[in-house]
Amino acid sequence: MSGRVAMVFGGSRGIGAATAIRLARDGFDVALTYVSQPDRAAEVVGAINGLGRSAVAIRADSADAGAITAAVAQAVDRLDTLDVVVVNAGVLRRATIEAFTLEDLDLMLDVNIRGVFLIQASIAQMRDGGRVITIGSNTAVRTGSQGSSVYAMTKAAVATMVKGIALDLAPRRITVNNVQPGPIETDLTAAMVPRLRDLVPLGRVGKAEEVASLVSYLAGPEASYMTGASLTIDGGYVL
Repeated sequence: MSGRVAMVFGGSRGIGAATAIRLARDGFDVALTYVSQPDRAAEVVGAINGLGRSAVAIRADSADAGAITAAVAQAVDRLDTLDVVVVNAGVLRRATIEAFTLEDLDLMLDVNIRGVFLIQASIAQMRDGGRVITIGSNTAVRTGSQGSSVYAMTKAAVATMVKGIALDLAPRRITVNNVQPGPIETDLTAAMVPRLRDLVPLGRVGKAEEVASLVSYLAGPEASYMTGASLTIDGGYVL
């Protein structure tokens, strides 16, 4: 897949960073967005450059349509085109329905749902035969804990949206698929790992690199006949 270009929204840490680096290892040049940690984004760019690929980090809030459009334009200006787009940016706010604020509701709708819809800016620049991959959540299948109703709703919306977008883009041979991770060990979940481990039938939490490997498959030629699918990777959590 050398000579192709990927863009990872939310690519400065966790699953997004692992995905950006894996795609670079697969031969992609990579543009990635971040919101608040330019140092982490620079580390990912450095890792990609170390693999012999070009990379650019762009500050862009996925809740801001203008920022996303500008980020796509900058990525294409620097790297020439887009072949793969990965939408990893997302936010999580937890509270029971009695305590959930409208501000947090609006934030999660803006980033987790509207932010996926904003791939329309990327699609306009994408070559036919490209790939769109969203990072959802296994909570779209089963919530399992109090306080996660809104987050689960947003991820279920993504899984449904992917099916419709896949039909819209099928004439251009652009596939659209959704990856639904369960408990994954990142810097944000480190303190929760012991509790999460006990909930997973395989007896461990996943690694960001394992999610990235599934994204790699979906971005490659062997997945060209798969579209509109949601693939759960969670150690059996939702079984």
